[in-house]
Amino acid sequence: MPDHEKPVSPSAPLNHRAEAAASSHDGEVLSSFAERLRWFGRGSRNIFSIPALLLISSFIGFSGLAIESGISMGQAVFMTLTIWALPAKVVLIGAISAGSSMAAAALAVALSSVRLMPMVVALLPELKGPRSRKITLLFLSHFVAVTAWVMAMEQLRHIPRDLRTSYFAGIGVTLVLTNAAVVALIYMLSANFPPLLFAALFMLTPMYFLTSLWRSSREQAGKAALLSGLVIFPVMHAVAPGYDLLLTGITGGAVAFGFHLYIQHLRRKEAQS
Repeated sequence: MPDHEKPVSPSAPLNHRAEAAASSHDGEVLSSFAERLRWFGRGSRNIFSIPALLLISSFIGFSGLAIESGISMGQAVFMTLTIWALPAKVVLIGAISAGSSMAAAALAVALSSVRLMPMVVALLPELKGPRSRKITLLFLSHFVAVTAWVMAMEQLRHIPRDLRTSYFAGIGVTLVLTNAAVVALIYMLSANFPPLLFAALFMLTPMYFLTSLWRSSREQAGKAALLSGLVIFPVMHAVAPGYDLLLTGITGGAVAFGFHLYIQHLRRKEAQS
């Protein structure tokens, strides 16, 4: 054998196959990342929808409330990024304005956010794919609020299951960052906004929440809960103003659960007959 030729190792074909497999794996990883990035972008496009625009208008109203309450721009932006759900931030500002202790304010915010737990429980099975990690689902649960939840529950059924986390991440991350930027912008332009405009914009979100929850309700019990809450709240506000929301939620939820049991009883009776 000539000196300039190197001997061929018996393992050379195996090495070649290993390199080819590694190259193929890298290509699959890049393809998967590109696909996830594409679906993240599709989720981000929801920022141009009517629900997102209504939410942005409500954050303009929230900015006015924060400014009038003496909250700094940095604090308001930090609240938007970390607390996210709008009612919880309003509760926190109310606790700060009332001079409540840190423990009382934290408890109030926690209680106002308990309402999101059923949304998380309902959404996670829709998000979870065959390769979804718990840490990913935990991270995405931070973005669960009414607007993102309604968008996801309406659209996820049309998204491939292994790409749903990427799609919802696009919705949630874009909503949070956009509204944080809106809050900062309103602080810089606050001198040009009358307080009445802040109040009007702030009221748009509750109206949207009500109509969206009614439309996205999959069972009659959900609609019963909404109707009972609308009827019960004025009574509870007159009887116990400090606990009106809590008592309305408990009573309305009990009424809706009783209605659900009644419907199930009727269905079983029909099936037996």
